[in-house]
Amino acid sequence: MGIVELFIIAVGLSMDAFAVAVCKGLSNKTVRKRDLAVTGLWFGGFQALMPAIGYLLGKQFEQYITAVDHWIAFILLGLIGGNMIREALSGEEESVNASFCCKAMLPLAVATSIDALAVGVTFAFLKVDIVLAVSLIGIITFACSAAGVKIGNIFGAKYKSKAELAGGIVLILMGLKILIEHLMEQ
Repeated sequence: MGIVELFIIAVGLSMDAFAVAVCKGLSNKTVRKRDLAVTGLWFGGFQALMPAIGYLLGKQFEQYITAVDHWIAFILLGLIGGNMIREALSGEEESVNASFCCKAMLPLAVATSIDALAVGVTFAFLKVDIVLAVSLIGIITFACSAAGVKIGNIFGAKYKSKAELAGGIVLILMGLKILIEHLMEQ
């Protein structure tokens, strides 16, 4: 998997964190640079940590799953992307605590990075440079999350569902690309 594909997956994964960051921005009348950095560090850090954990778990089972790894990647990315699209189209608004303290940020960081854990499992089967992958995911999520807080604070909820929808579509398309590439090789 090349850097372009990793970049696209990183952007897709960051959209959940972006959407929650927009809500954080909406919840606060004013945001400081420190709030942007805190949000970026929490979300970017967990988005980088989870695929690393998933990768390590996936490597434990790689020898048993190699023959169907492309199907697993396709199904996992499809499910994650489909769930993001469902959430985007549901119209339900998430309520987010306005605080940037550890107690408020930890559950949000974990919740928005669970998808990345599953993606990390697929990385184990796809010969991915995991250091590059988790670095890209972490950096891109940091930037998108920090921007999301500011955008939410300035523009409101206008972009939240569109970001989740775009992220879901991207992940589904990447899963489809992986499947097609593997089927064409056979």
